[in-house]
Amino acid sequence: MISLEGVGVVIPPVRRGDEPRVLLRDIDLDLTERRIAVVGANGSGKSTLLRLLNGLRQPTTGTVTVAGHNTGKEARAVRSLVGFVFTDPLAQLLMSTPLEDVELSLRGRVKGQGERNRRALELLEERGLGRLAHQSIYDLSGGERQLVALTSVLAVEPAVLVADEPTTLLDLRNRRELRRTFAELEQQIIYSTHDLDFAADADRVLVVDDGRIVADDAPGPALAAYEAVVA
Repeated sequence: MISLEGVGVVIPPVRRGDEPRVLLRDIDLDLTERRIAVVGANGSGKSTLLRLLNGLRQPTTGTVTVAGHNTGKEARAVRSLVGFVFTDPLAQLLMSTPLEDVELSLRGRVKGQGERNRRALELLEERGLGRLAHQSIYDLSGGERQLVALTSVLAVEPAVLVADEPTTLLDLRNRRELRRTFAELEQQIIYSTHDLDFAADADRVLVVDDGRIVADDAPGPALAAYEAVVA
């Protein structure tokens, strides 16, 4: 469903005499598996790669398409298909309470405040968050915030969910809860992680190093290749 052809991302130099900074280079991928994990060291290019998938970042060279839609030319269509979950949920929770945030996501799909309120409560209940609907997002735990952010993204029923290190700020219990939630979702999910057990849940693992895909395989061999890279 998602294809990258000849993709590179380069940041031009800020000052004369500086070298351009290459974030990604020579990326050719067809992402079709139901669960795809992306691993790599900090600064390897993982987050840049994920942000390309729904048009949050544009390639300097090459093309990224989602179900045939070019992310640069058809951004609205792409973002209706691909939802994005950030590492820190506070970066994307815009409203004061979980209920208000999910209602905001539903505004383009559900007409009428009463019906949006009912549907938002229903979605929060499905994630076990109904009791928190009216609490301030700042009073929630990290795991609760991440589940609220996930609920808001899923409210628009994307075909693909992209998540950038979604377990980084979570404790063990909440990491396990998020893994369980991901396993139950119907969407294709593409996620980056430093948690190798979480990566092993995937059908396919991509290893990114210095802006390149250096391994692309089933979890066992791909993670072995990653451990060799960082050794």
